[in-house]
Amino acid sequence: MLRGTTILSVRRNGTVALGGDGQVTLHDSVVKHNANKVRRIYKGKVLLGFAGSVADAMSLYEKLEGKLEKYNGNLINATVDLAKDWRSDRVLRRLDAMLVVADADSSYMLSGTGDVISADDGIIAIGSGANYALAAARALSQHSSLSASEIVREGLKIASEICTYPNDQIVVVEL
Repeated sequence: MLRGTTILSVRRNGTVALGGDGQVTLHDSVVKHNANKVRRIYKGKVLLGFAGSVADAMSLYEKLEGKLEKYNGNLINATVDLAKDWRSDRVLRRLDAMLVVADADSSYMLSGTGDVISADDGIIAIGSGANYALAAARALSQHSSLSASEIVREGLKIASEICTYPNDQIVVVEL
């Protein structure tokens, strides 16, 4: 089983940042240190991060791009439609991945069980080190004046110091 992803998204002061670490592990071995698990999609207006199987995540990414085109960039309509397909389609239902997507107005976590979840505090995390990154980002958000990008970077760095799967090879994108 491939593991080793932490994705963190923070919305703060009118900006949203999304980042991911670079580690991929196979069983108990690190097989890659600098994987890029975050992307700008839909004309650079939507941020996407993925955890789980890369091939499965890429399939979902392509489906989401199509949904965004269909709904003229409306992120909630596109994500809900994708979640419906993901849950009900026999092939998509077997995909092993989770997504975090964000645009200028909203952020969502998507799963194959039909979940489309937005965070009350604008902070979302998925993957192996998600709980560590989430806790760090919430503390930094409440007790510092750091920007969204700085919180994402520091939250992922803290997660990499605690959890064995993520590393400190961090990529952050921002809107």
